[in-house]
Amino acid sequence: MPSRQALPDHDEQFIKRQLESGRYHDRNEVIHAGLEMLQEFEHGLERWIQDELPGRYAELKRDPSKAIPLAEARARFEQRYQDDLAKAK
Repeated sequence: MPSRQALPDHDEQFIKRQLESGRYHDRNEVIHAGLEMLQEFEHGLERWIQDELPGRYAELKRDPSKAIPLAEARARFEQRYQDDLAKAK
């Protein structure tokens, strides 16, 4: 029989809000949906690392002028992160 693990208060509050929304019938359904999303994310990340990254690295080795400075890359990632946060609210 599965045991119920204690979660931090903010996670419990999130689960409560999801249940109140009516999208889920019970706590386990909310957790299961979250785990499915995490599995999909991990699978996508693994696929990107194995399939796309080597080709991009090879392309940069052939033509280093296509690279961007680290500061610019960080700024782009930060902007994407901020955009994603704004969408999630």
